Amino acid sequence: MSVRKARYLAEYFVFCGLVFVIRSLPVERSIQLGRFLAWMLHCVLPQKLTRRAVSEANVRVMLGADAPDAEVNGTILGMWEHLVRVVFEVVQMERRVRLYNCSDVLSFPGGELSVQAVASGRPVLFLGGHFGNWEISVNTFGDFGWPLGVVARDLDNPWLHDWFLKFRESSGNWMISKRGASTELVEAMEKQQSVSLLGDQDAGRRGVFTDFFGKPASTIKSIALLALQHDALIVVGGAWRLPRARQRESRWVSFSLMTSALIDSRDFTSKDAVPEITQAYTTALEDLIRCAPEQYFWVHRRWKSEPQQRKTRAERAAA
Repeated sequence: MSVRKARYLAEYFVFCGLVFVIRSLPVERSIQLGRFLAWMLHCVLPQKLTRRAVSEANVRVMLGADAPDAEVNGTILGMWEHLVRVVFEVVQMERRVRLYNCSDVLSFPGGELSVQAVASGRPVLFLGGHFGNWEISVNTFGDFGWPLGVVARDLDNPWLHDWFLKFRESSGNWMISKRGASTELVEAMEKQQSVSLLGDQDAGRRGVFTDFFGKPASTIKSIALLALQHDALIVVGGAWRLPRARQRESRWVSFSLMTSALIDSRDFTSKDAVPEITQAYTTALEDLIRCAPEQYFWVHRRWKSEPQQRKTRAERAAA
């Protein structure tokens, strides 16, 4: 057995043990465990390992450069608590959420926009970001009989990959590997199907630069191109965990599965349609994140790429 395979097996057995513990704990105890693990990640592990500097820089873009250190620190700690709870909720979801009790778990502000899109007979791109519990977002559509093709990166660990594949397909959705997603996305659009993908990662120099919390961020342009080429609708939304005061005495957890915007590619006819659509959905994602900033994945280097400045003729001559 190779060292890599042994490591993957060890990771899988640890994960299975964690799954057993999480499923055995009462809800409140699992929340307490999540807070403790988040505190460990935030306060005990080396800051380099948890990319603390990246998180702080990103949060200050959102809050402002003069934001108090306590507010920045609280947002980052809240992010870790949120990410731990996302894993816990994925493990618990199979036993906690069913079609008959989904109204106890989910509210649907703006849901009529999603229904309008699905009923249009046109292909639909359901677009989210690393905000809230994105796994609940996509699974809910399958539970309601609107299965989606879900674009996701293959996990390196094959056993963990199979576990999450089974979970994601349990509601009727099907997986589209991010590695070769372009071909499958085009096929889905041609069949008038709906797909779900995340659109908030740095796209490098080939991306379209959009305003994201007041700072240029490289954003993938393939979503806008797909929508224009296949007459598709874009629905922007996400499921964010409601504060404890708004949990409505839920026996598990309450989420707001919010539709932030419905973007019709037919409304964009200028030569700048691609950047205009990309900015429209980026703004809609920003509006979502502002609902609960601590539930966003601030560890990602969202502003890694910087727009290239065009030199004037005089500057080029001097160079």
